Amino acid sequence: MNRQNRSREYLIIGIVLLSFVLLFFIIGMFWTPYGINSTDASAKLLPPSASHLFGTDNLGRDLFSRCLAAAKYTLLVSFAGVAVALFFGTVAGLLAGYYKGFIDRAIMILSNGVMCFPGILLALVAVAIFGPSLYNVIWALGLVFAPTFARVYRTGTIEQLNRDYILQAKVMGIGPVRIMFIHILPNLLPQVLPAVITGLANMTLFESGMSYLGLGVQPPAASYGKILADSQSYITVAPWLIIFPTLMLVFYILGLYFISEWIRTSVKGGSA
Repeated sequence: MNRQNRSREYLIIGIVLLSFVLLFFIIGMFWTPYGINSTDASAKLLPPSASHLFGTDNLGRDLFSRCLAAAKYTLLVSFAGVAVALFFGTVAGLLAGYYKGFIDRAIMILSNGVMCFPGILLALVAVAIFGPSLYNVIWALGLVFAPTFARVYRTGTIEQLNRDYILQAKVMGIGPVRIMFIHILPNLLPQVLPAVITGLANMTLFESGMSYLGLGVQPPAASYGKILADSQSYITVAPWLIIFPTLMLVFYILGLYFISEWIRTSVKGGSA
């Protein structure tokens, strides 16, 4: 009972936190009270007020408008990056787990080679080589995170191979591709889903760090990491420039982690 209550609490907290960020995302897609790059020399470093809910920055730009716009890029990078990682990780993990032998060793060596280095470092190197842009950031983060999903799928595929439904499928002459993608893949979703949710949070952290260093989302687009980088010199005189973008990141990342924990506890509860 306690586990069920705790799981329900994770879900409620996660939904509340994510709903706040998703609301920003939806509003920012269609409307912002000011242009995200509209400057006003007479409105520099204004504190939060009715006309500027989050205050203004050192160039007189409305921080509320920039946070609305930044939510769009945060969700875009996290979801697109996970989609790239999931695609390559799924294919690699299913192949490694199903065929084993040389294919398994080759994929795992490549996977271990990527995971030996800090992911953020590899992503930074890739973006530095190919140039800082939104699409390069997505591809770099996707390829860096792909080994994580490959390991999950490989382990799950090996566990499924000796199940009766797989043995029956082989006896019936069903081909490996159909067995992997039609029979095994759907049964691995409960194991993969927590990793996907956690991957969304980690992608956001990585993208924010890269944008903070100037290698992520590029101006004139708004990014929470870039907003924080531009505001660090004013933290003592205008703390709202740090507080509000940081809260948006914290809400999104914590919300995802709470949802991930809800999925994990629900799966454990169901298997108990």
